[in-house]
Amino acid sequence: MATLATNIPTERQGDRRFVAKRITLGLLALVGVASLLGLAVGASDTSLWGALRDMAIGKEISLRDHIVLTHIRLPRLLMGLLVGAALAVSGALLQGLFRNPLADPGIIGVSAGASLGAVLAIVLGAALPLAAALGAWMVPMFAFAGAWGATLLLYAIATRQGRTSVATMLLAGIALSALTMAMTGVLIYMADDAQMRDFTFWNMGSLSGATWVKLSVAGPLILLPLCIAPFLALGLNGLALGEMAARHMGISVQTVKRATILCVAAATGAAVAVSGGIGFVGIVVPHVLRLVAGPDHRHLLVNSALLGGVVLVLSDVLARTIIAPAELPIGILTAILGGPFFLWILLRQRSILDL
Repeated sequence: MATLATNIPTERQGDRRFVAKRITLGLLALVGVASLLGLAVGASDTSLWGALRDMAIGKEISLRDHIVLTHIRLPRLLMGLLVGAALAVSGALLQGLFRNPLADPGIIGVSAGASLGAVLAIVLGAALPLAAALGAWMVPMFAFAGAWGATLLLYAIATRQGRTSVATMLLAGIALSALTMAMTGVLIYMADDAQMRDFTFWNMGSLSGATWVKLSVAGPLILLPLCIAPFLALGLNGLALGEMAARHMGISVQTVKRATILCVAAATGAAVAVSGGIGFVGIVVPHVLRLVAGPDHRHLLVNSALLGGVVLVLSDVLARTIIAPAELPIGILTAILGGPFFLWILLRQRSILDL
């Protein structure tokens, strides 16, 4: 009995499911820490701790502190958690679908389609029939429509006789991305200096435009696919063995493919529409978690959502304080931090495989 008791911790430590659950608990704690930092830190000298102290002693907080905390920092924090979760989970879903750890939403043209929609609204906005009705919502709505349009076109190209070819989807996604980028380039060439500057800043990514109104619109579009994604975990686990093996296991492969693509389109389209272009979150986050806790999507998708939110919130905190009172576009920061880190992971893996 003593020998059995001493062996249990060792077995649990080697069990990746146990490791994944411990990571989930740790990430939940990190979400709390990141949320406090997101509310406490900013270019303004408003103090979260001071406001909490005033509330504790029954003192009314100032109107300025109330506006900064509840109408600027809080919606920005929630938007960061949602956008980070959307990008990371979309990356994990596509990596499972393509059985490729380097896949991300950009590989199927979702991001490129959103960029085309955004530049179309910025350059030709005044001439478009919906310009007056949409107002400030024109760029996000066109970006979302561009993401969905690219995804539906790609799905139609890759689907034949009721079956979707993953290989065709991958190749068509590369071609579609190149085509949309070329069309985006044509529109940028037509743009004036002000329009070019607007698109450049949108494409760099930022959470500075987060408001309760945007959160109320984008939030459900992101939350719905995030809630559906865990139900795809078993199907993606089966696809890791190959489509034929997955069918023998009773998995509806076509349903899993269709649901995965639609979830990615909804989550990424809404995220890019409200935040602009933010790279590397969809590649790095699920890749790191897969290395640490294994490829089981039952844990990978949940942990990706948590870590993606933490990474984006902390990146946003750094982006708005590193050159305060100015603000660094968050897409630049994630590329600066994510690019070298991802290269280090690849080099480390290569050195291990060469041994």
